[in-house]
Amino acid sequence: MSLTIKANLAGVDALFDQLGDEVEEAARPAAQAAAQVLYDAVMLNVASLGRVTGNLAQSIYQVYSKDESGPARATYHVSWNHRKAPHGWLVENGHFQKYAVYLGKDGKWYTNKKAPLPEPKHVAARPFVRPAQALFPQAMKAAEAELLERINRGKA
Repeated sequence: MSLTIKANLAGVDALFDQLGDEVEEAARPAAQAAAQVLYDAVMLNVASLGRVTGNLAQSIYQVYSKDESGPARATYHVSWNHRKAPHGWLVENGHFQKYAVYLGKDGKWYTNKKAPLPEPKHVAARPFVRPAQALFPQAMKAAEAELLERINRGKA
């Protein structure tokens, strides 16, 4: 399971076309600056959820995607590691709980399938990735600032 947030970067692509080769070296740092804004927002959102085991906070990452990047184009992913925090999807999207759960001595959560609830309980979503979309304008400004700084540095 994954959650993808797509941003229309047509304005940035047009700027890249105007600037030419100088943008090649600046693309990745600019994209990382944008990803950092979103990563910081996700981390703040996770912190606001409260901490039980800390697995969700420890699973948040940002990573450069070679497969989705190319000439004058860099892509970063900001998400959570599903192996470290498989419950992330349930927190982000909400779910129905059918069984009792408990925190084991090892610090991990377990579902007791021998203890069904009298009726399923709806657990509301507490999104932590999706709200970061509201910061796309700030992320774009961070990318633009990094891009222009690197291009201007190259001209000096």
